[in-house]
Amino acid sequence: MDQNKSLFTKLRNSFFAGLLFSAPLFLTISLVIWFVQSVNGLVRPLFPEDYFFLEQYIPAYGIIVVLIGSTIIGFLCQGVLGKYLMRHSENVLSKMPIISSIYNTIKQVSQAVLDKDSSSFREVGLIEYPRKGTWSLCFITGTTSGKVAEELPKGVVNVFVPTTPNPTSGYLLFIPRKEIILLDMTVEQGFKMVISMGVIVPPKQVGKKGD
Repeated sequence: MDQNKSLFTKLRNSFFAGLLFSAPLFLTISLVIWFVQSVNGLVRPLFPEDYFFLEQYIPAYGIIVVLIGSTIIGFLCQGVLGKYLMRHSENVLSKMPIISSIYNTIKQVSQAVLDKDSSSFREVGLIEYPRKGTWSLCFITGTTSGKVAEELPKGVVNVFVPTTPNPTSGYLLFIPRKEIILLDMTVEQGFKMVISMGVIVPPKQVGKKGD
């Protein structure tokens, strides 16, 4: 009986050890394949049917096309002709009622997130939410401005509180910066903590009240 129990314990431990190793690997590979196939699907219409053989020899040809295309477009946009074309294109888009709103919103979000000089999504903190005594991880996305800032005290910042384990949804809050405890944590570490539901915790978390 003890031998059977010991064998069952070994099999169970082996199963969980294998699952612990294979699950992250399988999910990572699946996500990479899904991303590559999605990009390939977007790029494929740019090529004639005769070029579909690229998938057999270069599975990630879509990624390569996007990287090369983005680099070339970025290089051209930095020139005089490129800047002129950009201004002309934006003027045309700004005259389209619905498209202009979508384009401007996406452009502002892209600039805020991708611009290396932007202060958006650069700080991680803690706030008392949803009630006093309960703390939530948050990301400072910028200083509150415009009509919202006119109705609030000075020193208020925009804060994004993500949901777990899906950080793409969450809540936008306007919090006085002095009420935020800033963490010695990168944005990447913060998102890992949210996605893992608190299982993955950075080794060092030094907090201080926001200035």
